[in-house]
Amino acid sequence: MNSKPISRLVMLGAARGMPCAVAAVVEAYDAHGLFRRWPIEYIATRRPGGLGPAIGCTSQALRDFAAVLIRREPTAVHLHTAAGAEFWRDTVFMAAAIAARCPLVLHLHGAGFERFYHAASTPVRALICGLLANAACVIVPCESLRAWVRNVARGAHVLCVPDPVTATEAPDDAARPNLILFLARLEREKGLFELLEAVSRVRAAVPDVRLMCAGEGDRRAAARYAAHLGIADAVHFTGWVGPSGKRALLEHAAVVALPSYDEALPVGLLEAMGAGVPVIASPVGGIPEAVVDGVSGYLVAPGDAANLERLLRRLLLDRELRRRIGAAARESVRLRFSPERSLRRLEEVYAALGLCAIGEPRREQLAF
Repeated sequence: MNSKPISRLVMLGAARGMPCAVAAVVEAYDAHGLFRRWPIEYIATRRPGGLGPAIGCTSQALRDFAAVLIRREPTAVHLHTAAGAEFWRDTVFMAAAIAARCPLVLHLHGAGFERFYHAASTPVRALICGLLANAACVIVPCESLRAWVRNVARGAHVLCVPDPVTATEAPDDAARPNLILFLARLEREKGLFELLEAVSRVRAAVPDVRLMCAGEGDRRAAARYAAHLGIADAVHFTGWVGPSGKRALLEHAAVVALPSYDEALPVGLLEAMGAGVPVIASPVGGIPEAVVDGVSGYLVAPGDAANLERLLRRLLLDRELRRRIGAAARESVRLRFSPERSLRRLEEVYAALGLCAIGEPRREQLAF
């Protein structure tokens, strides 16, 4: 930890509006006043587009970050990153912050960190552990990821700060069609193909069932499989949707399904729960921390298309069950994942670094 008083914080992450968890979380921070309350400068490390725009954005971010460090003004760094290529691109920012003795808040998003780590060579694992251990604080969205970080980097200081999600008023269930919503990347690892199989079987009991897939990915493969199952007319693809589009979809969805093989704690799943929509998801990562099976949603093992079909049929045919499960889910999100609760924990981290909110007198550096 840096003993000098910290006068500002630089936050690094995806550009606003990008179809990713980091951008969604940063936009929620902004919407709930974090950037108005704290002296934060935001630098986008990646933007939408192909290789050229990506390289250009990273290069510009490096120049902007270098200019900050050259000023030698006491600065903390809050870096949002994810497993895989994004982590490797961000290592230069991590290393620069550590070398400049700037307190680094390393914020991990999404799934895949365990696979990413175990696929690496021994020297690369040592590098990952060193970055985690040298951060002033590692922030994770769920306890399962916190346990993993503490296991691989025993010296790391890890805090669980859930992503902020606002509970909204649920519309009358009677107005909802038999629409199943899938909010994730269109890929096999998200359980999309098992979901398509389950929907094809549900159709016998619920002829007007529809599946809406909102996300980027391999749309062509998913559409081909839907046609193979004979449900092409019942499956629709929207591509990635922004906050307003997501709200509109949730207002019409009867069920949200995410039978994924690997997750941390998806913001889209929490948003569905906060909108009072019953969810069916896999008990992977941090999902069991949010979904109590049979109370605030249902849990189904990855790959279990038969059980997924049974639960979908049950929820679609039982309106009162949908109402009860959705109400419990919404209340759970309100109590545990509200922006007020989440941002308060993040602001405690900032205060512990010695950063002062805008307009507040400087105080002694606190302990985490």
